[in-house]
Amino acid sequence: GAGGTIKKFVNEKKKVSCIVFSYGEKSHPWLKEKEVQKMRAQEAFDAADVLGCSAEFFDLQEGNFINESEEKEIVKKITDMIKKKKIKKIFTHSEEDPHPDHRAVYKLTLQALETLKKSEVPEIYVYSVWNPVEFKTGFPALYIDVSKTFNDKIQALKKFPSQKLAIFTLSFMVFFRALKHGFKIKKRFAEMFYRIK
Repeated sequence: GAGGTIKKFVNEKKKVSCIVFSYGEKSHPWLKEKEVQKMRAQEAFDAADVLGCSAEFFDLQEGNFINESEEKEIVKKITDMIKKKKIKKIFTHSEEDPHPDHRAVYKLTLQALETLKKSEVPEIYVYSVWNPVEFKTGFPALYIDVSKTFNDKIQALKKFPSQKLAIFTLSFMVFFRALKHGFKIKKRFAEMFYRIK
């Protein structure tokens, strides 16, 4: 969703942290859960290396983010992270994404903001992954020129060999979006985000 922007910010010497809410252990039900977690974590770390950011996991079970979030104090972890790192911008999944875990990430992120003082609330931007059409036209859009970092985004995607079929399917949408958003700002490739706060 934001790979080109992450790399661009890193190139500009900004510190970027990526939070992965789940190991995605259900993606390979024929393998032992611990093996899948290890494999998927390594893929995420390899992708983070390509983009130059850090990555950490919250270890929520797929399909159960909201229920588990209270037990694992996810909202508090997000809030503490925002305060400790003095986060200025958050890029998160859109509530329009058809993937239920992506919508749960959106919801948990917004819940965390409710506990902050007004002065502590960072700018919040949402991006699409699986939704082919976006309807947040009432929100201001932020376009980031990723012409120089689009290849890094593709290389990061390739660091997920266990998700080959999903990445293959997604890659057409990724390329089309980057071209479409780039055309909007007269650049080769761009990523677009809606600012919701």
